[in-house]
Amino acid sequence: MIAANERPILGDQNNKDWMAQLSEQLWDIPLYNLAIPGSHDTMSFCLDMNSPIDESMSGILKVVDRIIPCVTRPMIFKWSRTQEDSIVAQLEAGIRYFDLRIARKKNDTSNNLYFVHGVYTFMTVQKALEDFAQWLETHPKEAVILACSHFEGLTEDLHNHLIWSLKNIFGSKLCPNMEIVTLRNLWKLGYQVIVSYDDPAAEKHEDLWSGIPYWWANRVDPEMLVEYLEYKKQRGRPGGFFVAGLNLTAETEYIISHLSESLKKLTLQSYPYLMNWVQKQSPGPGKQCLNIIAGDFIRSEHFVSDIIALNKKLLRTNAGIHKHLLSIPPYLK
Repeated sequence: MIAANERPILGDQNNKDWMAQLSEQLWDIPLYNLAIPGSHDTMSFCLDMNSPIDESMSGILKVVDRIIPCVTRPMIFKWSRTQEDSIVAQLEAGIRYFDLRIARKKNDTSNNLYFVHGVYTFMTVQKALEDFAQWLETHPKEAVILACSHFEGLTEDLHNHLIWSLKNIFGSKLCPNMEIVTLRNLWKLGYQVIVSYDDPAAEKHEDLWSGIPYWWANRVDPEMLVEYLEYKKQRGRPGGFFVAGLNLTAETEYIISHLSESLKKLTLQSYPYLMNWVQKQSPGPGKQCLNIIAGDFIRSEHFVSDIIALNKKLLRTNAGIHKHLLSIPPYLK
């Protein structure tokens, strides 16, 4: 038997055009009522271990890093890297929600922006957006949600520069903040990109959406994570887009006391339990229904396929409603 922490990265096949392949019965359901797979800290696959440490990191860690970076940097890498696949690989795997944490490197006088999680990335925001746009050109029926947040170190001018870049790169593919957004409408209007911009700078731009709520448990124990998500479900889902974060979080104290572990090891050994919970969930407008489910190391345990498969439950629900309507005498309809 293979130990939990030795399970292979299984991957998901044939999901690169899953939206285009959905049953026509789902084309008119709002995207915020579908089950959509997402990646948490999307850009952490290209972290630059020689970059400065993220300003939000623990003060103790910053002090130690100045003295013995040869010890701290490998540790930061093991616990900050949540993805191993490039943007294109994640798109091809079927991911449609992307968690983009944007920052300006300290003391950088250029307009270059990067992504951050513990440390900064090699890849610039400009290059990443271009990669998204290029892939979408060849997959016209797929739509993505780009959740831009954090904006560490951004001035008003840099916000304006970023928003201009988003509009310039995606152009007519940008979906304005519509009350109801369905696949049929997106295809009809040529929209493929929903940009969630979690900053007041977005308020005067109708083609940018406000921040999307993210249910973050901030727990290292998978059972406590599920307990938190169940608690949120009992309180009821938001009306629009929202994310259930299937990502474990380790505080500095835990990391220091578990030097032989890593976020990947922790995630892979927890995924069978977490995905068993996911398979029992349902999308839809109901109080306890889920929408976007975001996780780490998204090729593990058929993460993407299991989430997409939840949409089949909507087909059964719609079929049941249709059958009920057919059974009602015409004079009562």
